[in-house]
Amino acid sequence: FVFLTSAMESIDDDFSEETFAKAKITQKSGPLRSDYHILICSAHLTQRTFEGKTLRNIISRLEAKDMPVISAASFQEGRQVFRSRQDLSAVLLDWDQERSKHEPIKPNEIIIEIRKRNEDIPIYLITDRLSVQDIPVPVISKISGYIWTTEDTPDFIAGRIERRVDTYLKDLQPPFFERLMHYALKANYSWHTPGHMGGVAFLKSPAGRAFYSFFGENVFRADLSCSVPELGSLLEHTGVVGKSETQAARVFGSEQTYFVMNGTSTANKIVFHSCVTPNDIVMVDRNCHKSIMHAIIMTGAIPVYFTPTRNSYGIIGPIHVDQFEEASIRTKIDTNALVQKYNIQDKSVKLCVVTNSTYDGLCYNANNIKDCLAQVSKNILFDEAWFAYAKFHPLYSGRYGMAEHTLEKYPHVFATQSTHKLLAAFSQASMIHMKSSSSDPIVHDRFNEAFMMHTSTSPQYSIIASLDVATKMMTGDGGTALINDTLEEAIIFRKKMENIFNELSTTKKAKEKQSKKNWWFKVWQPDDVQVKPGKTTPKPIEKASHETLKTKADCWVLLPGETWHGFEGVESSHIMLDPIKVTILTPGSEVGGTFGNVGIPASIVSTFLRTRGIVVEKTGFYSFLILFSMGITKGKSGSLIAALFEFKHYFDQNAPLYEVFPDIAEENPWRYPEARTLPQLCSEMHEYLAKRNFSQLVSSVYSVMPEQAMKPQEAYNALVRGEVEHVPVAQLMNRVSAVMVAPYPPGIPIVMPGERITSSTKDLIQFLTLMEHFDMRFPGFETEIHGVHIERTNTKCIYKVLCLKDPLFESSIPNPSPIDSPAPVDLPKHKTGSYVTVEAEQH
Repeated sequence: FVFLTSAMESIDDDFSEETFAKAKITQKSGPLRSDYHILICSAHLTQRTFEGKTLRNIISRLEAKDMPVISAASFQEGRQVFRSRQDLSAVLLDWDQERSKHEPIKPNEIIIEIRKRNEDIPIYLITDRLSVQDIPVPVISKISGYIWTTEDTPDFIAGRIERRVDTYLKDLQPPFFERLMHYALKANYSWHTPGHMGGVAFLKSPAGRAFYSFFGENVFRADLSCSVPELGSLLEHTGVVGKSETQAARVFGSEQTYFVMNGTSTANKIVFHSCVTPNDIVMVDRNCHKSIMHAIIMTGAIPVYFTPTRNSYGIIGPIHVDQFEEASIRTKIDTNALVQKYNIQDKSVKLCVVTNSTYDGLCYNANNIKDCLAQVSKNILFDEAWFAYAKFHPLYSGRYGMAEHTLEKYPHVFATQSTHKLLAAFSQASMIHMKSSSSDPIVHDRFNEAFMMHTSTSPQYSIIASLDVATKMMTGDGGTALINDTLEEAIIFRKKMENIFNELSTTKKAKEKQSKKNWWFKVWQPDDVQVKPGKTTPKPIEKASHETLKTKADCWVLLPGETWHGFEGVESSHIMLDPIKVTILTPGSEVGGTFGNVGIPASIVSTFLRTRGIVVEKTGFYSFLILFSMGITKGKSGSLIAALFEFKHYFDQNAPLYEVFPDIAEENPWRYPEARTLPQLCSEMHEYLAKRNFSQLVSSVYSVMPEQAMKPQEAYNALVRGEVEHVPVAQLMNRVSAVMVAPYPPGIPIVMPGERITSSTKDLIQFLTLMEHFDMRFPGFETEIHGVHIERTNTKCIYKVLCLKDPLFESSIPNPSPIDSPAPVDLPKHKTGSYVTVEAEQH
């Protein structure tokens, strides 16, 4: 008894009365009832009339039942509330208020708008029996019922609303999240993993308590193990997990969907292991994510590559249509060095992989690609890590893996999507969607073995719940409305940027001033759009209506002969620019690869934006990418424009670097003396890139592939055995890389494991050497290249790559020939004018 009493007294208050009180309230009043509000729109709310008194009595009864109310005196105010609040559990509209001369908005207009965004929320009309006959049938079909304020009692009306709200809130929660929430709030004692036991363990340490306080109690109560049978099995796809996956398949348009906990990187590996074995041939987009190469290494496959284009900005372009044709693929396979080296007899293609959309927002006509590749392979994988939203808006019709198609001979189609990237889910939350061939269905028991190979037996249930909720959010017209809003925000931003550019640089007033300050950032997009191809005169994109740009895919399709995109040989209707992914161009580089006299490299702009709390998705040398998602608001895009104007102000005012980048200037005084200004830094960096013809160098690096010397798996095996060595980039000629070398973001390899750098790809050495020198010359603006080992001091920056040891090179690594030597570097000087060191200058 003494022992039990002592133990009970030691239980923290957070896990006793408060927790059980929460659980009790929740069970009594329904899930999340107090977190949602009832919207009532009526002018009577503020009037001393019988109707007004009755409505106020109804409100008091609802609030007594733990159902808070938001009041709106007009339909216009009510519409504003609905648009800005997603925590509504019911809407009550005064139908008789339609007769008011002071009401510009009709109740049927609000009802239509509500139903476009939410098919299920209860809508009641406040009216009298005589007015019902005047309500149109289309309105009647969209409402949940009527409220007779002059006949029914406030208690009765509140009770009706209560029952309907509870049903709505119960159905609001998708299956897995509902069960997880219910289980967590039951406050069960657990005798299984995880060891923190609902967070209790963290409360036994000062550091643990800080951790617990930051995340909150529910995070730990919902962190459970697979020992809880009520939550089903992710590995076996049973119970509420299986139910959630089935619902996701229905919503995302697939035959079957699998929830993946470790991102699309793992999803890609699962698909590979389901259909690829050692020495199988796979056709792979050369601009694939590094996870595709990891999958090739793990399966021992023979990679044969589709080669996309690139423009002078370094933006990834499309794979041309002819590369998807059977004759082209057969030629690639027959001439492939690895196919010949390993004497591969079975030349069938086990899997084709296409990145859709690209990292810069170019999305293919996926159905046409299916038509072509169906003649070549039984399996097609669309890596759609950045494209999970395509199903939910007609603008992307036919341009995603699960798009409806009528092809008779249909291959297996897989689409791996990072739900967390541009929909609403926790990081690492991804899905695999699939459709089987009509003649040879996917055997899901076999596929599940590959799934289990890459899935933890201790999955994070919160990630599963976020996938469940993401599916619910995208269900029906509500999902379309969310993506429509996202598109509208992106289009408004694009047009605003274009208007600013025109006002600052092309108006008559700007031309008259002839000032160096008349510059702005350009958006990479079509200059003109044709609303009805062949029938109307093209309009400047800023003059086109929002509705046109949101619904007409022709506005965004890249056309042959256009100069804005910078890609040669583009086929009609093959590739489209996704308006949601916005590439902003900085002054200094033109589409043709020429450099202007004045330039502002993008790394300087994006670094400045970070100091203002704005982090862009990826940065090139004269472009940076921003992503619009459901989480972007008007305030966010406005803040970005304001920050760009702030940068422009600093540039135009010749601001000193210590004012613009105080931390970088303080950390590198030897490089950035007090007298150095922002325009001087921009000019120096721009001149450095222009002198080395950077645009052409980038294009050539990605247009010619290194020689395939061995399978990627063999190169990796050599790395594991330690049969590798670090080789300076200036000495990479004729060496075989053991690793991927990939500038990041977006993590696309320029050298794959097992590839040899030869004289035909010497530009790779020049490119890496340029990056090496760039990092040394411009500290604080360094590049990031995965697969490169960097040795850095105040005077040196040396890039090294892990290469296979080669008997020809073990005794001594020869110096590069003069043709391969890097261009001399103009090193910065101290205030005294002397170079940092002779050694650094020579390096």
